[in-house]
Amino acid sequence: MPELPEVETVMRGLRPSMEGAVIQHAEVRRPDLRWPFPDRMAARLTGARVLAMRRRSKYILAELDTGETLLIHLGMSGRMTVSGDPLGQFVHDHPQQEKHDHVMFDMDNGARITFNDPRRFGAMDLLDTATAEDSKLLSVLGPEPFANEFNEDHLIAALKGKNTPIKTALLDQGIIAGLGNIYVCEVLFRAGISPKRKAGQISAPRIAALVPIIREVLRDAIDAGGSSLKDFRQANGELGYFQHSFDVYGREGEPCRREGCGGSVNRITQSGRSSFYCGKCQR
Repeated sequence: MPELPEVETVMRGLRPSMEGAVIQHAEVRRPDLRWPFPDRMAARLTGARVLAMRRRSKYILAELDTGETLLIHLGMSGRMTVSGDPLGQFVHDHPQQEKHDHVMFDMDNGARITFNDPRRFGAMDLLDTATAEDSKLLSVLGPEPFANEFNEDHLIAALKGKNTPIKTALLDQGIIAGLGNIYVCEVLFRAGISPKRKAGQISAPRIAALVPIIREVLRDAIDAGGSSLKDFRQANGELGYFQHSFDVYGREGEPCRREGCGGSVNRITQSGRSSFYCGKCQR
């Protein structure tokens, strides 16, 4: 499932074609994805101007001049791509519609935004902009990793006394929004912390040191256009490249990349997910 860097990459790719533009025509080609589309979604979107685009955790949010906000979640296999972009960043010809093109937005600037989702675990919803942050999807989220609210004091307090493994704790969206399995593995490697360590037993200085490391890993991934393992594509259809920089994720049995370590990457299952780490230098 796309994590924060992938969603941020897609949002940034959509922004030039959507922000400030009017959705001249919206087409919804099925009744639902992970859950039913909102009532009259196509009609409510047609004619609406996109005032602002932003990301919250793993959601893309498009604020409209109608007082509603379009919420988008890519799910497991969802892609949002742009064609006919007048700025010349993407292909100019609209491709032939595919079987799993479920939602399309034709913008008044000539761009077409297509949401393709073969597995249909993605989602779209319309929220009241004034109360969007109070919705059931967004109200449970913790601070954004790049926000001032996410700091050493917050993370130390959030993890104090927790008996769950640090890997599981960092995946808790109520503690930090947007982190997923791939990037928690990479963060813990850079921090030299085993994913098996109980969160509440890690010293405050080591917890505090996670904050800049989390930001560093996420920035590196965003700069690389995210990670493409199976389905993820950027808004221009290109692959992400951060998967070529993984230190541990997906590298079971391969040598540890930390200079002088001499260990190898192990894989264990935690809460139904694979954790990759070096058993020698991550303690």
